[in-house]
Amino acid sequence: MSTRINAIDLYIEKSADFAKPILEHFRDLVHKACPNVEEKMKWSFPHFDYKGAMMCSMAAFKQHCAINFWKASLMKDQYKLFSRNEAMGHFGKITSLKDLPSDKILLEYIKEAAKLNEDNIKLPSRFKTEAKTIETPDYFMSALKKNKAAWKNFDAFSPSHKKEYNEWITEAKTEETRNKRMTQAIEWIAEGKGRNWKYARK
Repeated sequence: MSTRINAIDLYIEKSADFAKPILEHFRDLVHKACPNVEEKMKWSFPHFDYKGAMMCSMAAFKQHCAINFWKASLMKDQYKLFSRNEAMGHFGKITSLKDLPSDKILLEYIKEAAKLNEDNIKLPSRFKTEAKTIETPDYFMSALKKNKAAWKNFDAFSPSHKKEYNEWITEAKTEETRNKRMTQAIEWIAEGKGRNWKYARK
């Protein structure tokens, strides 16, 4: 029997008003399609695991939501809905319930993803690092692009370096804290420093 965790309840509650019905609806469909799904918070956003492996995830950003299937590269995508720009989610930028495929189609995709886990089908190793990449929020991206050195360095950073900064920014509890972190981050990035440069071995 599937259970819902408080951490995801809180994530949805703290999301922008436009995002709440999208996240709640997708969450409901995941539980309907896969009754034994297990909810987890990973990399600061909601994931749905099944049979001990990641199945799909959802995330809310400043102006859109994103839905991702962990094994999308192995799915049929029979309706040709997957976005070419996977950084924005497999269904592209979702700003309202109208942007989602029909419930019938979404249930089919979730069930297909669950079947891959049930059959213990694994991703080729080359996909694993890519799938762990966290999207850079629009507001952080915009701030980075205003500083040429910071943008150049950030663009050249490894996925793990980008993830460290993205997590630090998105985990801020208040807008004031977020803005302070962004200012500090841009200064460090412009100097080519990773988020945890202070602790790196010299």
